[in-house]
Amino acid sequence: MRHDSDDVFELTGPPALTRPPEDVIRVLSAMVTPARMARIEAAARGRTRSIVPVLDGLSDPHNASAILRSAEAFGVQGVHAVPGPYGFRAARSVEKGSSRWLDLQLHPDSATCADAVADAGYQLFIAVMDGEETPEALGERVARGERVAIVLGNERDGVSDAMRARATGSYRVPMHGFVESLNVSVAAATTLYTITQRAPRLASEEDVQQLVARYLMHSVNDAEGVLDLQLAR
Repeated sequence: MRHDSDDVFELTGPPALTRPPEDVIRVLSAMVTPARMARIEAAARGRTRSIVPVLDGLSDPHNASAILRSAEAFGVQGVHAVPGPYGFRAARSVEKGSSRWLDLQLHPDSATCADAVADAGYQLFIAVMDGEETPEALGERVARGERVAIVLGNERDGVSDAMRARATGSYRVPMHGFVESLNVSVAAATTLYTITQRAPRLASEEDVQQLVARYLMHSVNDAEGVLDLQLAR
C-alpha cells in the first residue's frame, strides 16, 4: 500500500482521561443506549493484558492496520510499536477505528521498546520460521499466569538485531503446505487468536472502569463538551 495514499494516516497513542473515570461514566453513560453501554462494559471486562503484540518496524500500513484490528477483536488491550521507515501508519479502510480502543505505545527504537516491554513483566518471543515454540505453547504459558509479548518484524528484514538480543525465545506458526511463511498480519492474527483462548481477562475493577470511561469518550459526540457542561453544574 502506498504511504502517501489518502487512506493512510499516522497513528499515535490514545489520549489520557482528563477526568476521574467515575465522573465520565456517570455523565456519559446516560448519553448512550442501554445496548451500547452493555457492549462497552462487556468489551472492557473481556480485555486481557497477559499478551501484547510488538510491531518492530513494520513498513506496510495495511499490515499494521490488520494487526491492530485483530488485537482489538481478540480482546488484547496493549500494543507496542517501533515506527518503520515511514513512521507508524495505518489504513483507515483496514483499521476501521480499532486503534481508538487500544493502548498503543510508540517507542523511538527497538532497544527502548524491548526494554520497556520486559520491564512491564513480559517475556519477548520473536516470530521466525524456525522458532522454538508454537502459539499453543505460548498459550500454555499465558494460562499459567505468565505474560507474553509476540514480536513481529519488518516485512523484508524481519525482527531487528536489538529485539533479537533481548528476546526470551522464538516461536513459529506450524505449516503443513508448500509455502514457507505467512504474511505478517496473518501470522499475528493466527497467533493472537490461539493465545487469547486461555488468557485471563481483567481482574481489576479499577482497570475495567478506566476502560469503560475511555470507551465512552469515543462513543459520545463532543464528549469533552458534554462533560464540561454537565460537571460545571
